[in-house]
Amino acid sequence: MEALKARKYNRREAIAGYLFISPWIAGFLIFTLGAMIYSLAISFSHFNLATNKMRPGGLDNYRALLDDPRVAGSLKNTLFFAVLAVPLEVMLALFLAILLNRVGRGAGFFRTVYYLPKMTPAVATASVFLLLLNGNTGAINSALRSIGVEGPQWLVDPAWVRPSIVLMALWGVSGTMVIFLAALKNVPRDLYEVASLDGAGPVRQFFTITLPMISGAVFFNVIILTIAAFQVFDQAYLLFWRDQTNVAPESSLFYAVYLFQQAFRQFNFGFAAAMAWLLFVILLILTAIQVRIGNRFVYYEGER
Repeated sequence: MEALKARKYNRREAIAGYLFISPWIAGFLIFTLGAMIYSLAISFSHFNLATNKMRPGGLDNYRALLDDPRVAGSLKNTLFFAVLAVPLEVMLALFLAILLNRVGRGAGFFRTVYYLPKMTPAVATASVFLLLLNGNTGAINSALRSIGVEGPQWLVDPAWVRPSIVLMALWGVSGTMVIFLAALKNVPRDLYEVASLDGAGPVRQFFTITLPMISGAVFFNVIILTIAAFQVFDQAYLLFWRDQTNVAPESSLFYAVYLFQQAFRQFNFGFAAAMAWLLFVILLILTAIQVRIGNRFVYYEGER
């Protein structure tokens, strides 16, 4: 009898739980899974949004990906951005998190100030960086001239276009910083006390205690930032591509920007869907590699 009552209770609990999450389930099935299946279907077709006509295309769109030099070029730009931006954001976020972790009084104030850039709208941030990165009158080059260094033409010189986008991306580093700060708060203080008694200095404590204990957060942030880096859009689009009358340098053409152009300017939805699925496969492979490598170095508290 007791077992029967327990099963009925568990069934009611399960039904109540599914009812509470049913809006999310419906949203996922319709707007995420459904959209993915639909995009996969139209990637094998010639679908023009302007004429709203669709005809079967087989593998034509995927062959076109290999023949289009701008696909390879945009992937190269995106890869350059990811290789440069991900390590810089991880290091800067960790540095800021360590600083905040050491703050005593006024910690809440400084956390708020450090997080404010993340709340700034992307358009406002782009407007500020257009002024900062102006090669002739920008604040950054003016500061460099004051110390006798002639700054580059950030938004014109193809060699400096991608680094300028990286600088703008680092403006939102506070989201990663918060994750690191939470991880640092969970590191037992007695480990540092024991290390100090053994004569370990701050640098050795960082590499032997702090870094291993927060390796899970580092691993998580690297994966998330890598995925975000391959989908970078706002920074490049707002700095270089929002004005269709200007000719933007090819080094600023990122994969997501080119996908957007194919979908919503050329209305070539079949080709854009194929681009999206190619990006999905690339990110799937990269994430699998990161997980395989990262699991060798990540410390989990339950493991021995």
